[in-house]
Amino acid sequence: MKKTKFLAITAAIMLLALCGSCDRIDNKSIPSFIVRIDLGNYAMWNTYGVHGMGEYQIFNREKKIPANFPYNVNTYTGFGGVLLMMGIDAPLAYDMACPVEIDPNITLSINADNFEAVCPKCGSHYNPLTGDGGPVYGVAINNKVGMRKYRVMPSAGGYFISN
Repeated sequence: MKKTKFLAITAAIMLLALCGSCDRIDNKSIPSFIVRIDLGNYAMWNTYGVHGMGEYQIFNREKKIPANFPYNVNTYTGFGGVLLMMGIDAPLAYDMACPVEIDPNITLSINADNFEAVCPKCGSHYNPLTGDGGPVYGVAINNKVGMRKYRVMPSAGGYFISN
């Protein structure tokens, strides 16, 4: 009797876990590529960093964005480039490729009115300001995919972005 009760409880817990996971957003649909952007000193952070909520900077080594950024052999900008955005209380970083399209050439743009990241192809909208890059409109909601997030770590006078 104890074994049957244990199996029933275990099955119920597994069922609840499966049902609960149905509402989870997949922030890893974009392939994992190396990210390494060093804005670790005051001068680099002052020039290329973000300082006020909603302010953003895009880094894409292949497209040379920003044009005057000193890219070197140790700089990597992920799958579709990196969005660095000042969130409510800290800088946040995400991959610029649309999580629905999964193509490094189809990158999100930022709507200056509401700071949402918008895909030019599928029309999905994402919220990078909240720290999760979750979908707010479009196919991305049905597909339950969000922006791939990267780490932004404090450094001496600035920050370092990596995966």
